[in-house]
Amino acid sequence: MTARSIGQNWTLDIALAQGGFDALHPEAKGTMEQLGHDHTDFDKVFDLVKSGAMLPKAWATIAAQAQERAAEHERNGFARTAADLYTRAAVMWGRAQYSIFDSADPRKSAFRARANHCVERLGELRGGVVRRVALDFEGGQIFALLHLPTGPVRTAPAVILGPGMDMIKEDYIAAAERYYTSRGVVALSIEGPGQGETRAGGVTVDLTNYERAVSRYLDYLTELPEVDAQRIGMFGISMSGYWGSRAAATDPRLAALAAFEAPTGDFQTIFERAQPTFKANYMYMAGYDDEAAFDRELVAHLPLDALVADITCPVLYGIGEFDELTPLAQALANYELVRAPKEIRVYEDEFHPLGGVAAEVFRFGAEWLERALAGDFHTPGRDARHYVHRDGRTTTGSATPTWWQ
Repeated sequence: MTARSIGQNWTLDIALAQGGFDALHPEAKGTMEQLGHDHTDFDKVFDLVKSGAMLPKAWATIAAQAQERAAEHERNGFARTAADLYTRAAVMWGRAQYSIFDSADPRKSAFRARANHCVERLGELRGGVVRRVALDFEGGQIFALLHLPTGPVRTAPAVILGPGMDMIKEDYIAAAERYYTSRGVVALSIEGPGQGETRAGGVTVDLTNYERAVSRYLDYLTELPEVDAQRIGMFGISMSGYWGSRAAATDPRLAALAAFEAPTGDFQTIFERAQPTFKANYMYMAGYDDEAAFDRELVAHLPLDALVADITCPVLYGIGEFDELTPLAQALANYELVRAPKEIRVYEDEFHPLGGVAAEVFRFGAEWLERALAGDFHTPGRDARHYVHRDGRTTTGSATPTWWQ
C-alpha cells in the first residue's frame, strides 16, 4: 500500500457512502454495462457498500446470486439464459478480487476460481466459442480468452481486446460477442503482465514486457487457422490504450490500433493526484513494496514521448475533454508525435470512463478496426480530427475545444 492510500482511505469511504460509484467515476455505469455488468447487479452491489473495505464482499454476494441462478437455468435446459447469467457472474467475481492487493489472500484465489468456473460453463453452453488460453511467457504464463464466431471460420480478421489496469480478460466477454464475433471477427481478450491470472502466477509488469506479451499473443493468433495473420488489430481502453501504443510501435504485425482514454505523458497525474487506489494497484501489478523505488524505477520512465513516432499502422485515439488521468493537452501533444495515418476524437464534457458515450465508443472502435483491417485509413498523411459535442454535433478538422472563444 502507498502512503496516500493509507492516509486518504477515509476520503474514499466518504465518497462511496455519499455518492456511490459515480463519486469515483462519473457516468461510468455506461462503460460498465459494455463490460458485461447488468445495471441491476451494479445497483445491488453499491446498495451494500458504505466503505471501500466492503467492496469485495458486496461484489461476491451479488456474483454468487447470479451464479446460482445460472446453475438453476442450466439444470433446466435454458442454455442461453444460463450463459448470460454466468457472464454476469464472471465479471462480478473478477471485480470482487480487484481491490485485494495480495496474491496470497485466499479470497483472491477463491474469487478467481469462481470466475474460471463461470467461464468454463458459459463456454460449454455456447458450444466452445469461448476458450481459455494459457501461453508460456518469459518463465511464467500469460492468460487470455479466445472468442470465435459461430459456424465455420476461415482466415478472419482478429482483434486483441486489451483491458485497463483494473480490468481482467472476462470483462470483454459480452463486448467480444456483441461487437466482434457477431461480425465474423475473431477476438482475443487478454491479461498482460500484472493483470488477473497472469499476476496471480507471478508475472509482474515492467517498463517493456507488456508489449512483448502482446507480441506473444500475436504469435498465438498468427498460428490459428481461423485468423488472417495480415489482419490483426488491437482495441484498448485506459492503460491498454497506452500499452497498445507501445505494442504498435514495436511490433509491425499489429495492423491497426483503436485506443480510448489512453494515458500518455505525466504519470504523476495518475499516481499522485488521482484516486490513491490507482497507485496501490499498479504497485501490486509491478511487484513493488517500496514506493520510492517504484517512483524512481518505473513511474519516471513510463511516458510514451517519441516512441509513438515509430507506429506505422493506422491509429484511432479517443479521449474525454476532462479525462482526470490524462490532461487533454498531453493527449493532443502525444497525438502530434504520431506519423502514421491517424485519427482523434475528443468527447465534450466526458471524464476518463467515457461513460456518457460508452456504447458509441465500443461500437465505433470495433467498426473502425474492421474497416482499417479491410484496408481503409491507410492513406499516408491521414490526420482526421474531431470534437464531439455533447449536443450531438461533431466539429471536424480540429479536436481542440473552442467553447471559451
